[in-house]
Amino acid sequence: MRLDVVSIFPSYFDGLALSLLGRARETGILELSVHDLRDWTHDRHRTVDDTPYGGGAGMVMKPEPWGLALDQLAKESDAGAASAVPTIIFPSPAGEVFTQKTARDLAAEEHLIFGCGRYEGIDERVFEYAASLGEVRLISLGDYVLNGGEVAVMAMVEAIGRLIPGVVGNPESLVEESHEDGLLEYPSYTKPALWREREVPPILLSGNHGAIAKWRHEQQLERTRARRPDLLG
Repeated sequence: MRLDVVSIFPSYFDGLALSLLGRARETGILELSVHDLRDWTHDRHRTVDDTPYGGGAGMVMKPEPWGLALDQLAKESDAGAASAVPTIIFPSPAGEVFTQKTARDLAAEEHLIFGCGRYEGIDERVFEYAASLGEVRLISLGDYVLNGGEVAVMAMVEAIGRLIPGVVGNPESLVEESHEDGLLEYPSYTKPALWREREVPPILLSGNHGAIAKWRHEQQLERTRARRPDLLG
């Protein structure tokens, strides 16, 4: 899979060189490139924003740097570039909510382009133009507002990237996680069996795998009912 990220703060994504995603990049499972939007400006100040039409507080990101960036990234055909039409993702509090299903759907794509907005947002015409280059999705992490799209893209890249075959060493661990079956994950324990007067549930020490599976499912239901009843419908 190929992922391109466009931001005015490319160093924000240095952490993606660490851990599982870092190893996936090194081994070629994941091709991830971070680009500075200012590289597609042509004035000496490398300007990416301007005042909004109609007035109002703050600044709006100019369309032309985004247009040039999307032109290049969507049409590149150099070594390793995806041949399919890209999916272009913009984090937005006005977008669809990102879920585990969203992550799974996007993990099946060949080429994802992420655009990180800042200030009061991106000129609306950029989204319209991007739709001529690929599938456009505006996606929100939840009902709150961040200073920019970088945090949201970091979260999405990690959630998507770990679902790509070969990134996580034990693929079975992905099946038992929160939200994979519509429920929250069951509690986990490790050695020692007694820690600061707190015991591991005896069922986990029994060796009875059927009983353990039943207990874990009951714990999932109990947790979901207590913490996220909305998931139970």
